Amino acid sequence: MTPPSKRAMVPFVSVANMMRLVHHVGLPVFLAELTQAVTDDFKRWPAFDKTPRVPAHSPGGVIELMPTADDTLYGFKYVNGHPKNMAEGLQTVTAFGLLADMASGYPLLLSEMTLLTALRTAATSAMATRALARPDARTMAMIGNGAQSEFQIIALQAVCGITDVRLFDVDPAATAKVMANLRDTGLNLTACTSAQDAVLGADVITTATADKRNQQVLTDNMVGAGVHINAIGGDCPGKTELHRDIVARADMFVEFPDQTRIEGELQQMPLDHPYTELWQVLTGQAPGRSRPDQITLFDGVGFAIEDFSALRYVYDRARGTDYVENLDFIADPDDPRDLFGMLARAA
Repeated sequence: MTPPSKRAMVPFVSVANMMRLVHHVGLPVFLAELTQAVTDDFKRWPAFDKTPRVPAHSPGGVIELMPTADDTLYGFKYVNGHPKNMAEGLQTVTAFGLLADMASGYPLLLSEMTLLTALRTAATSAMATRALARPDARTMAMIGNGAQSEFQIIALQAVCGITDVRLFDVDPAATAKVMANLRDTGLNLTACTSAQDAVLGADVITTATADKRNQQVLTDNMVGAGVHINAIGGDCPGKTELHRDIVARADMFVEFPDQTRIEGELQQMPLDHPYTELWQVLTGQAPGRSRPDQITLFDGVGFAIEDFSALRYVYDRARGTDYVENLDFIADPDDPRDLFGMLARAA
């Protein structure tokens, strides 16, 4: 039997190799480069096919497909969100993704995306913070100290120059984990006993909580003038983190409105509530922060273009290296019309 052709062998980035790649590049550099990759794709937003992610909800969580494409590449991510998993020793979020050639339909890359989703989510927050926070912002409040938190913090340190971080989680062990993981990063870390304490003096507030219900992680009296908020915990209907009054008085910036309306803080508001699409800020078509005392809110729910950017970045970084292994993934008969014959001859 003829060996599979090169096109049939699909490069695969495993969890082990993703970790090797990140360490080879260096986490701050990886996040800074990934932030730029996401920014570059947001700046060509009209070039993409866009649709809200396709969810399958259950009482314990959600499984979603997140597809998008431009004229040369197609990408999708499979991702779940099951907050109950933590109590069973499982990840809340797991994911994998694929990048394909639009001209032939053949896959170009298959990759783990549990780690990569955390990295691209942090990169997107860094992109939004760089565009919307005050240029002199140096202190960050990180509310919700779960699996996403360290990535968020390192991304804002690398991209936005954050130097001080105030931490709060309803589980003190989660905060202790972050303090231990980031002790050698040069950041000034403070463990706080409440969300109210954490936001004192903060220029940037990031909320990343996992509970699927409507929450009020931040109330209106906690948010002062000039603050930028990354509300990234919202990712499904009925899950919010901010008191409605905060959303009402902040200037809101979103990814894809059709999806944010379903999943983000925007779901709390009337249909005529104003917002700005972030890609328009990045291309100069709409203003971002216009005055120092403005409250800016990035209502980040995660969108497929960010995953596309992450897969494209990893594809460019890893191809031709030993960070990928080739999988015999696509049936490759000698005669494209004779798939049955290929099977029969393999007996």
